[in-house]
Amino acid sequence: MTESLGALHQELAGVVLAGRELPEVLTEIVQISHRAIPGAEATSITLIRDDRAFTAAFDGQIAMDADELQYERGYGPCLDAGRSGEVFLVEDMRREDRWPDYARQVAELGVRSSLSIPLPFQGATIGALNNYARHPGAFGDADVAAGEEVAAFVAIAVGNAEAAARATDDVANMRQAMASRAVIEQAKGILMERYKVTSDQAFTLLTHASQRTNVKLRDIAEELTATGLLRGS
Repeated sequence: MTESLGALHQELAGVVLAGRELPEVLTEIVQISHRAIPGAEATSITLIRDDRAFTAAFDGQIAMDADELQYERGYGPCLDAGRSGEVFLVEDMRREDRWPDYARQVAELGVRSSLSIPLPFQGATIGALNNYARHPGAFGDADVAAGEEVAAFVAIAVGNAEAAARATDDVANMRQAMASRAVIEQAKGILMERYKVTSDQAFTLLTHASQRTNVKLRDIAEELTATGLLRGS
């Protein structure tokens, strides 16, 4: 078990996170997880955002089908793992009584056992790593241990991707703010020259034009610099 976890660590460490889209990273991770858990015939990653669950990546169609059955109902092992932070092991769907309706229907799809492991992130859970098999009793302690290692890495990948997205948004917002400031300063310069007023007085002219016409200040400034016309004057 120690050797297999060591090999799993090595394979996960080789996953490149920087400069890649999250779905691509999660697809690679879910394939590694599938290989690392011998009992799994299909594996998926469920993420939960604002109480909405979706499959972010999967390897094996029965994983997607089983996930979808749970999303339709709003309950099931993968959803409960993602919400509660607990591991849920189903030994045999035909004998499962915690989610009887789901268990009956997923068994009709051929799924007989499953293992759902929560994704821990900053003291909370953001989803679950799900494993499915077509025969009962497919998962044991070693599978839980391997799954928890993968789940921790998935959470890191999701956290990094979200941080990168926030950084990208911050840069874009900063650039937009700088562009707005530049065009407003240019418009103020036009008004200062035209009306022989101070910088503050020129800015007041722009804000009054914006208020009278219900047009954004930046748009007023852009129109002035492009056409020489101050709207509403």
